[in-house]
Amino acid sequence: MSAFRNIALIGFGEVGQTLAADLAKTGASLSAYDILFSDPASKPSQAVAASSVRVAASASDAARDAELVISAVTAARDVEAAGSVLPGLDAGTFFLDVNSASPNAKIASQVVIDGAGGRYVEAAVMTPIHPHGVASYMLLGGPHAAGFIERARPLGFIGEVFSDTVGKASATKMCRSVIIKGMEALLSESMLAARHYGIEKTVLQSLSDLLPLPNWDKTARYMISRSLEHGARRAEEMREAAKTVDEAGIKPLMAEATAARQDWSASHKNALAKMGDLGAMLDAIRNDIDKNSRGQAV
Repeated sequence: MSAFRNIALIGFGEVGQTLAADLAKTGASLSAYDILFSDPASKPSQAVAASSVRVAASASDAARDAELVISAVTAARDVEAAGSVLPGLDAGTFFLDVNSASPNAKIASQVVIDGAGGRYVEAAVMTPIHPHGVASYMLLGGPHAAGFIERARPLGFIGEVFSDTVGKASATKMCRSVIIKGMEALLSESMLAARHYGIEKTVLQSLSDLLPLPNWDKTARYMISRSLEHGARRAEEMREAAKTVDEAGIKPLMAEATAARQDWSASHKNALAKMGDLGAMLDAIRNDIDKNSRGQAV
């Protein structure tokens, strides 16, 4: 089969922009729609204006004549995004859902797309979009996953058919996120408190004894900085992780708490501009708390 040539992107945030930049290099014809295109000053509007991507008037307009539609919206809009393309979706068009949504949300989106004659493909992106871009490793699910990756590999996509049913790939990512995003939240809370008492180095040394890593100081700084920069998106993902855990019949105590801490971290994103080493970064966060929260509980 030939590689996809006409591709539509639904959502033109960080993920959509990154994929568009890589796919443009392959010579593919690209169109995009984002709800923020209605605001010329928005980041998606500015980004698409500086690209060679066709600006669509709607999601269905973007999908019209596309061989592949990529959904890269916020997790909360996963099912809505699937429905938005239907008026322009041709029979047999592949629909790649890269959103960090719960298994039930993915299954609902599959029903929407396949019910309209499309070919829904679940994708769980398992590596950071930056710096991997289109080559980010993906677990793929659904009966159309094999057909998708056969046509997508020539464009640089990397992935494996994880399951012929939708839901397992997303469940894998969501369960992993409970740990990874949870570690970010735990380190943020622990290190800020430890810095207050002047014991952060001792705590990290103790962690090295219990859980050996090459450099816990570097790990802590990296994880906390990621939480500051992407906290809003991580919080949304963790709410989906909480749904995943709840759907398994387990109360999502940790996932819900992590979502709250990630939201909190996003509110102190200003600290990113002032941070150096771990200690300086923690001080910058504390200064931002003192400046903007005036005694609000950490």
